[in-house]
Amino acid sequence: MSEVAEMLNRRGGVATFGDLRTVMSGRAVRTALAGGDIRRVARGVYALPTSPVALTAARSHGGVVSHVSAAQHWGFGVIDRPALPHVTLRPGRVRRLTGLPCTLHWAEVPAIDDVTTPLRTVLDCIRTLPLAEALAVADSALRAGAIDHDELLQAAARIRGPHRRRILHVAGLADLRAESVLESALRALVIEACLEGFVPQVRVQDAEFSARIDLAHPGLRLGLEADGFEHHGSRQALIRDCRRQVGLTVRGWRILRFSWEDIRYDGQWVVTSIERASGLAPLTNSILRAA
Repeated sequence: MSEVAEMLNRRGGVATFGDLRTVMSGRAVRTALAGGDIRRVARGVYALPTSPVALTAARSHGGVVSHVSAAQHWGFGVIDRPALPHVTLRPGRVRRLTGLPCTLHWAEVPAIDDVTTPLRTVLDCIRTLPLAEALAVADSALRAGAIDHDELLQAAARIRGPHRRRILHVAGLADLRAESVLESALRALVIEACLEGFVPQVRVQDAEFSARIDLAHPGLRLGLEADGFEHHGSRQALIRDCRRQVGLTVRGWRILRFSWEDIRYDGQWVVTSIERASGLAPLTNSILRAA
C-alpha cells in the first residue's frame, strides 16, 4: 500500500486533496492516483477503491451519510437496501456535480465521523419510511442498545413540522423485543390493520416445555410467526421446530406462520388470515392514515 493509501486508510478511506497535501506532496498523490491505489470521487476528493460506498458518496459531496444508509452503517436492520446512498448536506450547500450518485437531503444534523448519530438516523427513517421499514430500523436500534426508548420519545417530542404526530406515534410503537426485521414488518401489518392485543415475543412455558412466539395474542392463544428463508437451516432445526409446533398445539395455541413473501408482498392476505383466525374486528387508525 502506498503512503497516500495508508493516509487515506487512517482517515476513514476518503480525504480531500488539501488534507493530503498537509502531510505529503502533490506528486505522491498523483502517483498513487495513476497507479490505482486511490481514486478521484469528486473534484479535489480522493478515496480508496475499497472505501464504503455510502461514506465515499457523502464525502464526495461534503455531506454526511444519513437515513437508511446510516442505519446500515450502524448495523440496524433494514428491510430494503437503498438503490443509492442517502446523504444529508447542510442547508444552502450546493451538491457537487462531480460527486458520486446519491439521494440528497438538506438539514442540520448531528453526526459522528460523517454519519448521522444513531438517534437522528432512527428519527430520519421514521419520518421518511413506510411503517414496516421504519419499525424495522427503530426496533433494531433499541434491541442493539444504540438508543433507549425514553431517549427516542423525548427526541420525537421535540420535533416540529410536517408529520409530527406520525413520528410521535411510530416512536411509541418501537419495541426492542422484536428479534428480526421480518417480525417488525409483520407487527406493522397488524398495527395498520388495527388488530389489538398482539404482543412481541410471548413466552409459553411450563415444567416440560418452553417456547417464544414472535407475535401473540395471549387472550386468544393465537400466535403469529415470521419465517425467513433460513428458518430451518438444518435437519435438526426442522425436528426442533416440529416438536415446538406440537408442543404449542397441545397447550391450546394456534400458530399462523407467514413467509417473507407473504409479509412483504401479500400483506392483505396476511391480515385477512389473522382476522379470520382471531375474529377481531378492525377499527380505523386515524393517526397512521392521516399522516
